[in-house]
Amino acid sequence: MLGLFLIGELGVRGGEEAFHAGPAYDRFRLTLEPGERMEAVGPLHYRQEVGETRGWGFPPLVVWEKNTGADTSELDILYPLLTYDRFGTETRWQLFQLLNFSGNQSFDGSDKRRFSLFPFYLQQRSANPTNNYTAVIPFYGHLQNRLFRDEVHFFLMPLYVQSRKGEMVTDNYLYPFFHLRHGPGLTGWQFWPVVGAEHKSVTQRTNHWDEVEEIPGHEKFFAAWPFFVKDRTGIGTTNEQRSLLVAPLFSSEHSPLRDSVGFPWPLGYRRTEDREKEYREWDAPWPFVVFARGKGKQTDRVWPIFSRSKTPEVETDFYAWPFYKSGKVHAAPYDRNYWRLMFFLYADLTEKNTDTLEVLHRRIAWPLFVSRKEYDGRRRVQVLALLEPFLPTSRSVERDLSPLWSVWRSEVNPATHASSQSLLWNLYRHESSPGVKKSSLLFGLFQYQTGPEGRQTRLFYIPVGGHGKAAGGAPGGSPGTAAPASQ
Repeated sequence: MLGLFLIGELGVRGGEEAFHAGPAYDRFRLTLEPGERMEAVGPLHYRQEVGETRGWGFPPLVVWEKNTGADTSELDILYPLLTYDRFGTETRWQLFQLLNFSGNQSFDGSDKRRFSLFPFYLQQRSANPTNNYTAVIPFYGHLQNRLFRDEVHFFLMPLYVQSRKGEMVTDNYLYPFFHLRHGPGLTGWQFWPVVGAEHKSVTQRTNHWDEVEEIPGHEKFFAAWPFFVKDRTGIGTTNEQRSLLVAPLFSSEHSPLRDSVGFPWPLGYRRTEDREKEYREWDAPWPFVVFARGKGKQTDRVWPIFSRSKTPEVETDFYAWPFYKSGKVHAAPYDRNYWRLMFFLYADLTEKNTDTLEVLHRRIAWPLFVSRKEYDGRRRVQVLALLEPFLPTSRSVERDLSPLWSVWRSEVNPATHASSQSLLWNLYRHESSPGVKKSSLLFGLFQYQTGPEGRQTRLFYIPVGGHGKAAGGAPGGSPGTAAPASQ
């Protein structure tokens, strides 16, 4: 096998015709993209060149790819264990999402470099000292733009944690039991779950377009959470909402656009009237038994037996959940239809651009196959498909792992009228393009090709029975033999 690999490499580097000995070694032009690919030792090694993208790999151990045009690089080692990604000046290393390094370049020149040993140590360093932070959890630290907050300070977490989101500051003591909160027009406190209250007045701010806009106010109170909760939100707007929960007796929500009352809570009868979306809904109990009527919503659901629901843009159905589920989305020019059996056992998805009439169609049957037709008409079928049903759009799974179990591949490119089929990592391979057909079988011991030069056959890599085009373009003679003169 090593000898076949070396012969193939020498042939390629010497400018000769590509050597076919799949699955030991094969080199071929790609069908769906303009480029070339070399595969060796079945799915265990490859090199590929597509436009400005170069890559090589030893799946699943290591895979590397670089795009000079987009200035990107990717390195995966035992994906998803260790990965490296670079986009321009932005870089990121991660080891199973627990240990990671990252860096980027800001427009103001304050480059940032992050290091994390999650969840114990987080660090950021920058040319601008105000962007620096260090956190040693749970002892002491400071974070910026992490944990969904603009800033976080803590000491002996959960003894003391201060967080800021916008202009709202929350001081937590023995988090999450006691906190004090303040901000523009805002005051609040809680001793959870015993009692808590918060008040915010209507305030104003200037947005990015130098326009003054009002920020709604609110009033919130709870006692013996979650048994008594009373909120008033949207204060200062035309749709102020009041809600009250006295668990387990009842809950209610009232606003100019919507009313909802339910008892007992949470698994009881609920009636909703939505004047904005123009529908009425009855739940007994939600979300298991639901009926809705109106222009904005039509629903009949008795979970898990059946459900049919329709809004102006979305339709969903299921029968014997999770055995069968389907859905439609109509939001011009986007049109989406899907249905599936037992989650990922079988799934069928169609997306259509109603303006251009281009269609994407994807079918998946775990673990048997995945079939995909792109908007431009390119088609690909793969057998087997162990992870693709769960991560259908993952580029890393397709590149790093799919070659290991894709025992059959079929590709069609309508733009170039090219197609190819491969069985058992090119143990059998067939390619077709306008005027040319190629076939290779059993490590290349049998090869057959037809094209402008005529028909060519090889047995044990030796040309036999060739029927080429005669000199002057007339068929008939053997390769290199002139055709007889006309009488």
